[in-house]
Amino acid sequence: MKPAVRNLLLLVALAAGTAYLFCLPRDLFKGTRYSTVVTDRNGELLGARIAADGQWRFPVTDTVPEKFRTALVTFEDRWFYVHPGVNPVSIVRAAAGNLKAGRITGGGSTLTMQVIRMSRRKERTLWQKMIEAVLATRLELRSSKDEILALYAAHAPFGGNVVGLEAAAWRYFGRPADELSWSEAALLAVLPNAPAEIHPGKNRALLQAKRNRLLVRLRERGAIDSLDCALACEEPVPPRPVPLPDDARQLVEWYGKRFPGQRVRTDIDLHLQRQVQAATDVWSREFARSGTNDLAAVVVDVRSGEVLAYVGNADASRVRPGSDVDIVRAPRSTGSILKPFLYGALLQEGDILPRTLLPDIPVNINGFSPQNFNLQFAGAVPADEALARSLNVPAVHMLRKYGVPRFLELLRGCGLTTLGRSAADYGLSLILGGGEGTLLDITSAYAAMAASYLQETPAEKGSRLERFPLKDKCALWYVFDALKDVNRPEEVDLRMIRSVRNIAWKTGTSYGFRDAWAVGVTADYAVGVWAGNAQGQGVPGLTGARTAGPVLFDLFGLLPAGTHPDGRYSEGGWFLQPLPDDGVRAEVCPVSGYLKGIDCERADTLLLPRKSVRTDACPYHKTLDGIRTFQLPPSMEWYYRQLHPEYTPYVPKDRSSWEPMEFIYPENGSTLYLPRQLDGSVGGITFHLAHRTQDAEVFWHLDDTYVGTTRLIHQMNLAPAPGTHTVTAVDGDGNAVSVRFTVAAGS
Repeated sequence: MKPAVRNLLLLVALAAGTAYLFCLPRDLFKGTRYSTVVTDRNGELLGARIAADGQWRFPVTDTVPEKFRTALVTFEDRWFYVHPGVNPVSIVRAAAGNLKAGRITGGGSTLTMQVIRMSRRKERTLWQKMIEAVLATRLELRSSKDEILALYAAHAPFGGNVVGLEAAAWRYFGRPADELSWSEAALLAVLPNAPAEIHPGKNRALLQAKRNRLLVRLRERGAIDSLDCALACEEPVPPRPVPLPDDARQLVEWYGKRFPGQRVRTDIDLHLQRQVQAATDVWSREFARSGTNDLAAVVVDVRSGEVLAYVGNADASRVRPGSDVDIVRAPRSTGSILKPFLYGALLQEGDILPRTLLPDIPVNINGFSPQNFNLQFAGAVPADEALARSLNVPAVHMLRKYGVPRFLELLRGCGLTTLGRSAADYGLSLILGGGEGTLLDITSAYAAMAASYLQETPAEKGSRLERFPLKDKCALWYVFDALKDVNRPEEVDLRMIRSVRNIAWKTGTSYGFRDAWAVGVTADYAVGVWAGNAQGQGVPGLTGARTAGPVLFDLFGLLPAGTHPDGRYSEGGWFLQPLPDDGVRAEVCPVSGYLKGIDCERADTLLLPRKSVRTDACPYHKTLDGIRTFQLPPSMEWYYRQLHPEYTPYVPKDRSSWEPMEFIYPENGSTLYLPRQLDGSVGGITFHLAHRTQDAEVFWHLDDTYVGTTRLIHQMNLAPAPGTHTVTAVDGDGNAVSVRFTVAAGS
């Protein structure tokens, strides 16, 4: 052979080899649209969303169930495990059969060639079959037999818009492919042979006969015994596709939008999920009678932060406006549900002690005038009691002390992702529902608060606990201890709660009765519940305690106590007291809740947060005329003694440093706005004064002008002109007190 010819042949061979090497695309099914498949923590199907091309086509899995593998190879390609992608015997046999019949009755394609054909979607001609044969041999060199079977199982047509084994198993039998019976596996093995002509919805008798012939062949080859074959042949063919599972539907929808075409394994526990769904469905139907149409709940594992159950909106069977809204991730007004974080932050920073007396008196800060839910004032309330009773006025005083910017950053550090406005925009209303939060964020923050307390070793760098801002164990324990004393709703049957366990829980109700919250936490779980209307309309009487609270305790009744092992800070699912080296011991006045002062007669020794030594000594115990006495400021005293008949203020002989009266409203330096009446006229401002002597007579002056006298109840309605003014009150003994304020222009 001449060198030129030899070189040419070598060049051709090299070109042919190179072409063969690169003839097969790296991704055979590139561009194929898959369904989004969402499973629970154990791989159980929660739900799926159809692929963008309208097909039920689940993403490719690595394995093919043994029964289907055996049935498929027996039916389609018995020499699959020995041929190189092409079976010449089958091709010859198919050609002979076609010639004899005078039409195409078979193609002799191997499973490998069918995978190539499904990936290319070309017209079925002799030329295309030759190309498929070449590509099939290349696929055999690149992939294992198991990988080829997996590709076939994921992309074979199974009738209608069902593609792939896993989708077919769920659509026709309502179970995963690895749980199919021999009858079901055989039926799915024969379906791709002619899916347009024979499937469960069409020519079912022919399909059954075809399946049974395969079952007999499996018996003949020893794959199944005679009894299994007989029983399998008796199983009916499903009449129609069945609905896919639809658990945690809003969560599945969320993943469907964010991870389209992917397989997502969540932390959901399917067994618990279905229990929570059933319970919330019952409550939702009950609430709907009074106009509360939507209910959401979430269960979080405290230690891991994993979401174990997720009900975005209960009772899918009751179609109504807003029923598809995922409330778990929807920003809603928070009501009072954030108060525990403020209480914990103040304790951690040493700004208050657990039972520090807080003022519970009328307040108006530049037009912001919060009210307690019962529209009453107690004068002075211990901080832990103010939290347990969810009193709004003491909470505002606490936030004012801590600072709105600091609190806003703390909440963001706790994981609240929806607080996007500035601190000035939120203002003091942030603690009463002026901010927005999601049920998922808030429940997870409660769980993180518990996990932070239970943490026995330093948190891993970058972990949720390393970033969590509340870390002082004494402060956190006092939060849980206060929330344990929240009154449980009357609607709760305590028998539902195993052993009537301890639960630290808090409720919240937004303005206009639009949002009812209840979040509870133990050493094992955090449970969050929201009730209301997704479209925002309020419902008279909708409150966290009466609506969301009973659901919360019902859900805790589904959860086992003491799920996690006991440790240094937990036992039986509840929080043990902090250890001595977790804080500092100090003497505390049992009456005022402050550190013991020199005039306090008694003291309790408590383990307190480390920074508690920075707090003030008791300011209310004083020695007057040689007598130790407990005296609140006049404004607090005026309300306090109405609820505490045992309180008897002492009137000293030497009154040079004694303050007999104090303005309750307004605060010194306030900016006030004159209200408009219904007829358009300008109304007045009611000034409120407290005097220690109940029958004292008080003379009022606006700037330098006398305006009137009061006795018993010291209130005066005035309408000053815009500008800066001073109101002075003088009692019969000559004691005087003044308040300076500004009336806004245009009011």
